[in-house]
Amino acid sequence: MRIALGIEYDGTGFLGWQRLAHGATVQGALEQALSKVAAHPVEVTCAGRTDAGVHGVCQVVHFDTTAVRDARGWVLGACSNLPADVAVLWARPVPGDFHARFSARSRRYRYTVLNRPVRAALEARYVTWERQPLDAARMHEAAQALLGEHDFSAFRAAACQARHANRRVLAVAVRREGERVVVEIEANAFLHHMVRNIVGSLLPVGRGEQPVEWLAGLLAGRDRAVAGPTALPNGLAFVGPRYEAHWGLPPEVSQ
Repeated sequence: MRIALGIEYDGTGFLGWQRLAHGATVQGALEQALSKVAAHPVEVTCAGRTDAGVHGVCQVVHFDTTAVRDARGWVLGACSNLPADVAVLWARPVPGDFHARFSARSRRYRYTVLNRPVRAALEARYVTWERQPLDAARMHEAAQALLGEHDFSAFRAAACQARHANRRVLAVAVRREGERVVVEIEANAFLHHMVRNIVGSLLPVGRGEQPVEWLAGLLAGRDRAVAGPTALPNGLAFVGPRYEAHWGLPPEVSQ
């Protein structure tokens, strides 16, 4: 039987999603918990890996099992064996051809910048602080150059292992919510550090240090060396993937 799960996590204390032999990861913690519930070793496949310090709003995974448990059993059993910074939100039986990664039509990320003179205390884990005033409207206008399919080499980490840099951005928006500036991006897939590198290049536009057209020029130039720095991980959250409705997953990941 194949089971899909929705996972929420605070990435601060983890070395990222992917299982490692030398440190705590979200995948490692989840597999250990599910193996106890299933009473056999469990390996999970996720919709999109996240880096150290990056959070998950609704990561989706799938795994195969011979254990018979209802949805409530998987959720409560896993949560009782997980650390406090990871929770299983829901569980659904899915067809054997469902794949958390390859069945996803798109993926969504959100980056939050606390834009005020004083640094964060309560929300320091979940926002990046920028003391200089940001013009969210200018950032939004600049970001529209990213829409469509492009070579995103200018926003690709040197360590990226993707076969090519072409990605299709379906939606991008920058808006102000009080003291916060929120960047949301949806794409068919993302390169390593792509969102953080885009945000790092939007911030100079928001501060007025670069013109609105700068981002389009960076995209066309395909040169990572001249783009902005990589934004810190703590402001980034993987909102989740989107799947076709016929898979029967909850509304937050279906369309």
